[in-house]
Amino acid sequence: MKNIVYILLLLVIGCANENLLEKEIAAIPIDVNVSRFEQVFLNASPSDLPKLKEVYPQFFPSSIPDSTWVYTMRDPLQKELKQEIDAVFTDFAPVQKDIVSVLQHIKFYFPEYGTPEVFTVTTEDYRKNIILTNSMILIALNTYLGGNHKYYEGIQQYIVQNFEKEMIPVDIANEFAFSQVQPARERTFLSNIIYYGKVQYIKSLLVPTVSKAKQFGYTERQINWSAENEAQIWTYFIEKELLYSTDNKLDNRFLNLAPFSKFYLELDSESPGGIGRYIGAQIVDAYMKNNDVSLQELLVKTPDEIFNNSKYKPKK
Repeated sequence: MKNIVYILLLLVIGCANENLLEKEIAAIPIDVNVSRFEQVFLNASPSDLPKLKEVYPQFFPSSIPDSTWVYTMRDPLQKELKQEIDAVFTDFAPVQKDIVSVLQHIKFYFPEYGTPEVFTVTTEDYRKNIILTNSMILIALNTYLGGNHKYYEGIQQYIVQNFEKEMIPVDIANEFAFSQVQPARERTFLSNIIYYGKVQYIKSLLVPTVSKAKQFGYTERQINWSAENEAQIWTYFIEKELLYSTDNKLDNRFLNLAPFSKFYLELDSESPGGIGRYIGAQIVDAYMKNNDVSLQELLVKTPDEIFNNSKYKPKK
């Protein structure tokens, strides 16, 4: 009975500390102005082009002639696209609040990162929904219209399931996390899964109120399957001697985003793609729980250091 009370007390204290931390982060001043460039551009007429080029020079490379921009302005499909975006983003204030929140978390954990300019745009490449640099973030709103939107017909479900506006802060966190984690020199499977584990750990810090499923880009069913089968997956990796393998085919089987992971077993169709990323995240989480190290120290630790000191042992 005493043990149960002690555990409950630790949980209460932990939650209280997390709430205090989130209040501290929410108080960080961030002056972010989200410029709705796609609205400005698609509401403009050809006569407005010189002014647009003056105000937004970063979007008008000299290699592209004005005739191309004029054609785009007059394109009925672009006008329709704007209408679809406006229908989904009727009130942009909640989205802007989420953007500010993720930037506050970035500033807290990575204070050297400046406050970027944020622009909403459209893109023809749905794989580039977020572009992040040291000074700018581009958000392609036409990739966040909802997974069932007609524009996404023909795109596989595992991709479009994340084309929801709630994923904007997660995707910003994802791009930032990748910019902070250096791939390991060793190209083993273990090195690769821990690389993704570091990325996932940063994401969990930057969007802590987002569900674990969304942090991984999974559905609730997929994240539950991953947790329930974690021990079985780990046993498979061990028995097949995959951890120190340098076989590049393992990337497609267990690391790259895909409809499912490839164990070559009956359970394949039930599994989410990129299950190796999930396992890597569990190893990194275990390491951080069992070692007194800072986030910055984690980022320079080698995969072997992390794995050997993680005490990782999935529950059966």
